[in-house]
Amino acid sequence: MNHDIVERHVGLLVVLTFVALSFGGLVEIVPLMFQKQTTQPIEGLRPLTALQLEGRDIYMREGCANCHSQMIRALRSETERYGHYSVAGESVYDFPHLWGSKRTGPDLARVGERYSDEWHRAHLYNPRDVVPESNMPAYPWLFERTLDGKHTARKMEVLRKLGVPYTDEDIAGAQEAVAGKPEIDALVAYLQQLGTLLKFQR
Repeated sequence: MNHDIVERHVGLLVVLTFVALSFGGLVEIVPLMFQKQTTQPIEGLRPLTALQLEGRDIYMREGCANCHSQMIRALRSETERYGHYSVAGESVYDFPHLWGSKRTGPDLARVGERYSDEWHRAHLYNPRDVVPESNMPAYPWLFERTLDGKHTARKMEVLRKLGVPYTDEDIAGAQEAVAGKPEIDALVAYLQQLGTLLKFQR
């Protein structure tokens, strides 16, 4: 009988649904905000360099996260293929996070140092040159465009306000570190550091 009352009154149903979701959020999400393993960086984690930071922005701009996740689940099939499962402490300096969920292409959470810089360059210029069955688009313009670094220092300043431990020296030298570099260098630098603190395991 009580169930019928709830179903017949939309306003009551909305209020009770909101209460249920709020309670679920409190129970599932709030405790994570106070656990060290989800809020503290893993040992050895460093902020991205100026060049890697620009590479991350290019990664986002080109929509790489639409096809590649950066989150290995703690399942045997995943860890055997990609390596150690992802842990929260790897992503504490990521704003926004790029975990993703769609895998048109393979997960990239542990791609760092798996391939040479030359391999990445060839793959990004024309993926089918190194992976014949690939359906990934080519990115030849990354070899033509260069970075000016005008906003790199400002990005670091904002990230520092969010808790990323950039030093004054990092920020002061940011523009010089990236100015004139091809975009492909920045993207490869970003890819080559992904997941290198938790090495790939077979």
